[in-house]
Amino acid sequence: MQDYLKTIYMLSEDKGTTTGAIAERLGVAHPSATNMVKRLARDGLVRHAPYGPVQLTAVGKRLAVAIVRRHRLLELYLKNVLGLPLERVHGEAEQLEHALSDALEERLAQILGDPDVDPHGEPIPGRRIA
Repeated sequence: MQDYLKTIYMLSEDKGTTTGAIAERLGVAHPSATNMVKRLARDGLVRHAPYGPVQLTAVGKRLAVAIVRRHRLLELYLKNVLGLPLERVHGEAEQLEHALSDALEERLAQILGDPDVDPHGEPIPGRRIA
């Protein structure tokens, strides 16, 4: 679920995205993406009508932004503090982002000096997102 929310956020901005684009980005079959989008819609995290765009709800966007924040903080920590090569930080952060507690996220941000960008130059969302 978290990977789908993050992917929808990264692909869509405010205009939404398609289940096909989601499936392609995640490397899953189109029907698998469609089924997950239906579940996310049922849970109130996205809006989607058949053949229409997939859009995050306010709740879905808050969750997605929190996941993106954790991922990007982890990438920066892995690169700057642990010295992992840039080409490895994304994959490692993908695995770790799902297990990071709020307290550990906060501590990472503090250790890193509340950074604005990750090692790829992408913006790190702030703590509070409406």
